[in-house]
Amino acid sequence: MKKFLTSLALLLLLFTVSAKQTVKTDTISIQTNNIVSPAKVCVILPQKALCDTCTEKFPTVYLLNGYGGDYASWVKSQPELSRLADLYGMIIVTPDGRDSWYWDSPIDPKMQMESYIIDDLVPYIDANYPTIQSPAKRAITGLSMGGHGALWLAFRHSDIFGNAGSMSGGVDIRPFDQKWKMKLRIGEYKDNPEVWNRHTVINLVPSLKNGQVNITFDCGVDDFFSKVNYNLHKALLSQGIDHDYAERPGVHNWKYWNNSILYHLLFFNQKFNGK
Repeated sequence: MKKFLTSLALLLLLFTVSAKQTVKTDTISIQTNNIVSPAKVCVILPQKALCDTCTEKFPTVYLLNGYGGDYASWVKSQPELSRLADLYGMIIVTPDGRDSWYWDSPIDPKMQMESYIIDDLVPYIDANYPTIQSPAKRAITGLSMGGHGALWLAFRHSDIFGNAGSMSGGVDIRPFDQKWKMKLRIGEYKDNPEVWNRHTVINLVPSLKNGQVNITFDCGVDDFFSKVNYNLHKALLSQGIDHDYAERPGVHNWKYWNNSILYHLLFFNQKFNGK
């Protein structure tokens, strides 16, 4: 951990003093039958990806918004995101989570968000941008609902996402069954608790093998999700799954997430480079 933090400090110093770079943020619309179409997405490209004659390809980070957010939430709330993409030489993709919790809803055929991301979004990005098409060079993370979604998708699709993170994630949904429209996506907990058991991240841990996904997650100590994140940490330890876990001062807000994303992108960059 000390080496990790030292690397972060050095890279942030470089980031702070570096000259302003030219980057590009596309806002695109993707046609899909899995959710109400079209679906808007922001794509942040590093400077090195803007050369018309260049052949270099780049790793990709999918960055998911939380409940009440949209495709532009990260771009608006973390103004340094484009410079971070340029610093690390990675493409950052921010889809619109639409309060879906990133599931394929068993009760709403117009909210098949998991299928949209796996079958529509990732193939579109790979076909239209200079990405390295390998799970080892592809990561997914997010905040709150998006933290749940990132681990949900990576644990179920490690052939797509070899690296995953969560910031203040709702990694066990069952204590919060009356909140954040979840019952509109998977029904009432009291009517079918088994559906809820199948749709919560912490219950995917027994299906994992060590090294299947590079995992990092964290939560503020005063966050209402702190207990479920700690329980996920214990479950991963019990299963023998290596992971990076941190508790830091903070609550469920953008001040915390704007700091947390610095650690996540550093973690992914190290994994992309085989460290």
